[in-house]
Amino acid sequence: MEGITRTAYDRQVYEQELADFLPDRLIDAHTHVWEEGTLRSGEEENRACVRWPLMVASSCTIRDLLLSYEQMFPGKAVRPLLMGYPTAILDKTNAYALDCARRCSLPVLYCTRYDTPPETLRQALAQGYCGIKPYQNNSPSYIPEREIRISDFLPREHLEVMEECGGVVMLHISRPARLRDPLNLAQLMEIEERYPHIRLIVAHIGRAYAPEDLGDAFEILGRSKNMVFDFSANTLDEAMAACIRAVGPERLLFGSDMPITKMRMYRVTENGVYYNVVPRGLYGDVSEDPHMRETEDADRMTLFMYEELRAFKRCAQRLGLSRENIRDIFYGNAARVLGI
Repeated sequence: MEGITRTAYDRQVYEQELADFLPDRLIDAHTHVWEEGTLRSGEEENRACVRWPLMVASSCTIRDLLLSYEQMFPGKAVRPLLMGYPTAILDKTNAYALDCARRCSLPVLYCTRYDTPPETLRQALAQGYCGIKPYQNNSPSYIPEREIRISDFLPREHLEVMEECGGVVMLHISRPARLRDPLNLAQLMEIEERYPHIRLIVAHIGRAYAPEDLGDAFEILGRSKNMVFDFSANTLDEAMAACIRAVGPERLLFGSDMPITKMRMYRVTENGVYYNVVPRGLYGDVSEDPHMRETEDADRMTLFMYEELRAFKRCAQRLGLSRENIRDIFYGNAARVLGI
């Protein structure tokens, strides 16, 4: 189904908690578009990838995305940064994302493999992509899932092309320890220091979804000067606050990970693990997914998008962010990074 089905509770949450808090214009710095039937199949293609997002959506057309925004954000204008889906057939998802971007005058990123030739990246930039979206699944198949490094799917050759052109790199970090992993932190700082012209976006605040994921990461990343962070698909206000304290509100971006945030849910964490709590039966059999739980009590359950925004509002109130700070996080910072 295209778009969303808003409930009375969704309308209540938006109108009473979010409508006046959000600025009139938003840039969603993290969205995916792909067509039905273009996902890759096979266990090897899906290693190191959580399964639950595809329970929410098996595709997301540009029509679906834009309609969802209209329904989720009445009275607001939302402009997305487009990417294909990184576990889809890359030629197809990249071509579709570029076509959507051209038709709608939107920025777009090119999904890569570890072995994408540098010349292919240069051609992509010439076609209109403003940067790249590497992903851990698109690394050499012989590397064990838990050992995949950033450099295994974002190689030096790609970084050099992005440095030449000042391109955007949307980075979803790998490894079970997420943001607190020492190797991840070392490689993030290496990119920062060696490639100062890259516009690096660390997605999902480095996948810090539980308090335990933070560690001392921002003591290290606070020394950075260029990288920015999006809080897509993240409901941990503690991570948002830690990021702002370390690097300032000018280096945090609103992103959603649409269409994933169409999910009806709320999130809890236990012993360093996050769980998406969803209405029983709504997303099929979730018993084998380690990050999914079901509940019968779904009457006051809203959209993932609204839960993410509620978390950011708590963060903004805790830190005493100004209206100007909030406008920048939802629009101005991304406009600067993307050259809008």
